[in-house]
Amino acid sequence: MFAKVEFMKSAHQLEDLPRHQFPEIAFSGRSNVGKSSLINMLLGRKKMARISKTPGRTRSINFFNIDDRFCLVDLPGYGYAKVPEQEKEKWAFLIENYLHQRSNLKGIIQIVDVRHPPSEDDIMMVDWLKAMDIKYIIAATKSDKLKNSQLKPQQKLIAEKLGVSKEKILLTSAKNRRGRKPLLTFIREILN
Repeated sequence: MFAKVEFMKSAHQLEDLPRHQFPEIAFSGRSNVGKSSLINMLLGRKKMARISKTPGRTRSINFFNIDDRFCLVDLPGYGYAKVPEQEKEKWAFLIENYLHQRSNLKGIIQIVDVRHPPSEDDIMMVDWLKAMDIKYIIAATKSDKLKNSQLKPQQKLIAEKLGVSKEKILLTSAKNRRGRKPLLTFIREILN
């Protein structure tokens, strides 16, 4: 368990990005896929990252200081969100610049919903991750919403659509804490 978990900063534009030496691990995925819930489950805190049923609630890049050792970064969701097109373009610019230029960024937890095939945006993001020299894992959230007999076929479908091995897809659930240990192992490997 983490001794110190604190919200550090929200960045609405590039100038707002915090200046520090901590390695960063970012959570990426489409709107309403469960990024904030997964962060809260991982940290063992109920309300650290703000959760909403409305897609597009995370409108900034949010940084969380973990034990003064590293930062978890909650990126705004891409894809569906009931916000003006201009706002979406602003998010896209901010996220793209963060992903391409942030030297602190050491790993990405790419999130998809296990119940649905990956979107075109998910495929594009994973193609980018494969092309970059950055460690990543794909967390398939909401596994508690499917029967056990449905999980393996869905995991296989997601892996095929994203062009990755089935082992790269980690079944997770914020509700029953499934996948927490492998996610912590992934983070430890990045930090060592």
